[in-house]
Amino acid sequence: MAEIYLETGRKKVFAGSLDWPGWGRFGKSEEDAIEALAAYGARYAPIATAAGFKFPAAPRLSVAERVPGTATTEFGAPDGRPGADAQPVTAAVAARHTKLLRAAWEAFDAFATQAPEELRKGPRGGGRDRDKMVGHVLDSEGAYARKIGIKHRPEALRDAVIEVLGTPGDGGPLTENGWTARYAARRFIWHVLDHLWEMEDRSDVEGAQ
Repeated sequence: MAEIYLETGRKKVFAGSLDWPGWGRFGKSEEDAIEALAAYGARYAPIATAAGFKFPAAPRLSVAERVPGTATTEFGAPDGRPGADAQPVTAAVAARHTKLLRAAWEAFDAFATQAPEELRKGPRGGGRDRDKMVGHVLDSEGAYARKIGIKHRPEALRDAVIEVLGTPGDGGPLTENGWTARYAARRFIWHVLDHLWEMEDRSDVEGAQ
């Protein structure tokens, strides 16, 4: 059993795992979002394995919470805040988050070294090419870092993020008007994986999805 939450906007629904941060997909309805999430389990599994965890082959999805979406949801990024996000972060949970985040970064960086610089255009003729996508991910992480209390962008930004998210806490926001650790882990990992999978789908590299 894998507990998930649903955030519902006017036109989009996001289904996200509460146990596996970063495993989340959008759909036009709850059913579509859950179906997409289940389909992407096979793509998330290698990340879990690389992090040292065993991902269930065919998890049964159980909706634990429903929350309203925001303008960010409509834009195409998860922003719902389930109550589970406020739970304390133990040392084991913090370690799980950072291991999965490192695995996502490593997979993204590794594929970027073999992906073509010019990626196939999306269904509407848009989409960033490889180098711009990599830059977008890094720039976004700089913005995300401020939401967890990293005010000045250090040279080793990712190390600083790991240090913050690897610290146990009471589950509250990590900085004033900022993110909780559970939300931050989900958002960081989801964003990296979303662009990894996009890069794979729009590449002609052997082995890409």
